[in-house]
Amino acid sequence: MYEATMVPAFELEKVLERRGLYKSDSGRCVQAAVQQSHKQTNELNAARRAGFSSSFISLNPVKDGSRNRLLRSARGEKFKLISQAYEVLSDPKKRDLYDQGGEQAIKEGGMGGGESPMDIFNMFFGGGGRTQRERRGKNVVHQLGVTLEELYNGSTRKLGLQKNVICEKCDGYGGKKGTIEKCSTCKGRGVQVQVQQIGPGMIQQIQSMCSDCQGQGEKFNSKDRCKNCNGHKVERKKKILEVHIDKGMKDGQKITFHGEGDQEPGLEPGDVIIVLDLKEHPVFQRQEDNLIMKMKIKLVEALCGFKKTVCTLDNRTLLINSPPGQVIKPNDLKCIHNEGMPVYRDPYEKGLLIVKFEIEFPDKHWLPEHMLPDLERLLPIRDHIMMSDDMEEVDLCEVDNEKQKKNFSGEAYNEDEGPRHGGVQCQTQ
Repeated sequence: MYEATMVPAFELEKVLERRGLYKSDSGRCVQAAVQQSHKQTNELNAARRAGFSSSFISLNPVKDGSRNRLLRSARGEKFKLISQAYEVLSDPKKRDLYDQGGEQAIKEGGMGGGESPMDIFNMFFGGGGRTQRERRGKNVVHQLGVTLEELYNGSTRKLGLQKNVICEKCDGYGGKKGTIEKCSTCKGRGVQVQVQQIGPGMIQQIQSMCSDCQGQGEKFNSKDRCKNCNGHKVERKKKILEVHIDKGMKDGQKITFHGEGDQEPGLEPGDVIIVLDLKEHPVFQRQEDNLIMKMKIKLVEALCGFKKTVCTLDNRTLLINSPPGQVIKPNDLKCIHNEGMPVYRDPYEKGLLIVKFEIEFPDKHWLPEHMLPDLERLLPIRDHIMMSDDMEEVDLCEVDNEKQKKNFSGEAYNEDEGPRHGGVQCQTQ
């Protein structure tokens, strides 16, 4: 909706003059109207608040019948130029563009396309200034939970939707034609205004939709009202939508059903927008077009090679082979080409399957002590440290996490009681 930003008439005049609007007979009439607005502005002592408004009131066919000839004689292009002039002057960014580079800068920067030139007149003369966007109904957004398998393989889901549709009995009229009356409660305004006193010399004005006519400003008597929709002009019906989930679609991606929103007389229906919400998968995580999984292997497998199987999202079984001599380290990343997610709209191309390895080490005392020297001879040589008398030898012990949590909780409650000798607690071996 346009915001009623007042523009001084002399600035409007500059733009109209540069556009050559004053060179025709109708243009001279417009010029006279603008000059008249100068006089009115001076009389009202409100140049910046009423200049542009006065210019346009002079062109108003409703409030000034003598100007009807002007409106009829002026070509549609002239009014388009006037509206564009207002658009430039009332928008600070476009105004700067015009000051710097004239009309060419505005053309390159872009005038507001898709807006009717008469919207400006509607704003001043009671039309409400509805833009094209506001003549559409509201969009309806639904979240749809999907699995990673559905995004990998593609799927079709059916979604039941309750929506308003134009009443078939009265064709969206609400009752018997010719019997509609102005609402007596709101006097046809569609809103009710309540004034409340909130303090000495202070009042509060509250505006709300009229409950009798539901904001329409008019209503039917009970005997003339449509029995099917009860005068609401619309009825609730269930619509089944088939949601086609293409291979490679992503979490948060939108699927739009144009014109499937609620219907309302005089309005173009809005859209139904389905937003995909990916559920967590127990094995795979998605990262763009790649899939990431964790694989646990034993120490012997990390050192001596292994063969492992992986079940894919389309129920194939992959045999992963790590040959002997290829050592896998903790948190190593390996990949398998063309086994990730399908690329959206190019499903024959796939990303990577990335495998992150976790090494399972044996438990304590898994090997008798007398066999440890034999194992050590098979492993790479350890680093030797030169011992000295000033070194202090200590032992490693396990961290008692439960005790550590309790100590931390106690410090949080007793921090004002003085210093505590807490810290990491160790279990005695």
